Amino acid sequence: MDDTAAPRAEVRCPVCEAPVLAGDSFCEACGHPLGAPTCTSCGAPAVDADGYCERCGLRQPTSRDHAELELDGGTAGVTDRGLRRSRNEDAMALLSTGTRTVVVVCDGVGSSPRADEASAAAVETASAALARGVSTEEAFGLASRAVGKLATSVDDAPACTYVSAVVEGGRITLAWAGDSRAYWLSTGTRPTRTNPSADTQPVATDPSTDTRPVDTGLPTDTRPVDTGLPRDARPVDTGLPADARPGEAGLPADARPGEAEARVDTRPVGVLPAAGLRLAVTGQVVGTQLTEDDAAPTGEITAWLGADYGDVRPHVRVLEPETPGLLLVCSDGLWRYLDGYTFPSTGSPLDMARAMLRHALDSGGQDNVTIVLIPLGDAHG
Repeated sequence: MDDTAAPRAEVRCPVCEAPVLAGDSFCEACGHPLGAPTCTSCGAPAVDADGYCERCGLRQPTSRDHAELELDGGTAGVTDRGLRRSRNEDAMALLSTGTRTVVVVCDGVGSSPRADEASAAAVETASAALARGVSTEEAFGLASRAVGKLATSVDDAPACTYVSAVVEGGRITLAWAGDSRAYWLSTGTRPTRTNPSADTQPVATDPSTDTRPVDTGLPTDTRPVDTGLPRDARPVDTGLPADARPGEAGLPADARPGEAEARVDTRPVGVLPAAGLRLAVTGQVVGTQLTEDDAAPTGEITAWLGADYGDVRPHVRVLEPETPGLLLVCSDGLWRYLDGYTFPSTGSPLDMARAMLRHALDSGGQDNVTIVLIPLGDAHG
């Protein structure tokens, strides 16, 4: 019998490289947990509870970095971290219940803490409520309160924008706060007003209308933000973060988020409101912006879900499309790159959403990107 013991392989901490004993749970030198997940970049078992490698510093990929969803009826969505952000603070939900399709997209406000938690809470709460048949306004209020509960104080208040779409029986009900948007995409002719006395072809250079074509030839940083402000106070994108919030905003002592009346506008999709819409004529695809941004002249958003806002009120718009088309619901990670963009006109909604994502990434991908397409009528059916 050979009494010579085989030498035991040396075990070292993957972070500080101090010797450790087999079976130890923590490094006695630096306190690193020795059973930590392995980094996808350097291979060290050194990923901390927040998802960062303590050796090389890389944040590990998560399921939210890129996700795709597709429903049986063709509704499809993609969300992506983009190229410049360390995590995806957008969230989306796509649900189908019988004849009803529910979509919710929220964009975490980057200047708030734990913005990814805010968007996830709002999306989960609102989509579940809308799928149960709760009204659009009530679902918005529930989402607002869910985000508000995440705060420990008004100085530590996660926040997000919000846009929801409920499609049932050919009718679209939209609700939003912030600068996440919805567009109507259709092929063929430009949508017309149902009021015969109204101008059916707004002039893009007429400052009295908010129907400027997306393909304006202007640089992205000079694009107007549709806030419904007087024409002499029309805001432009100044290059400031779109999700920045005014610093003086505070929570009123008696404020109860989400309980105020919504601002409601009910009209066919062909009827253009006096403010807040822009038309995008790109090839044979016409895109009509259906939502108005809550934004200040300097670019900051002026409405969001969060404990530091208080009495947030949703805009609500009910639409009945007159022709087949697709409803586009998206975060600003896409719409900031729509100037001069030719929307895809063929393929499934998922293929089209992927093409739009590629465009956003090829254009810089400076923000998280979320894109959802809902076909109505026989469009891409």
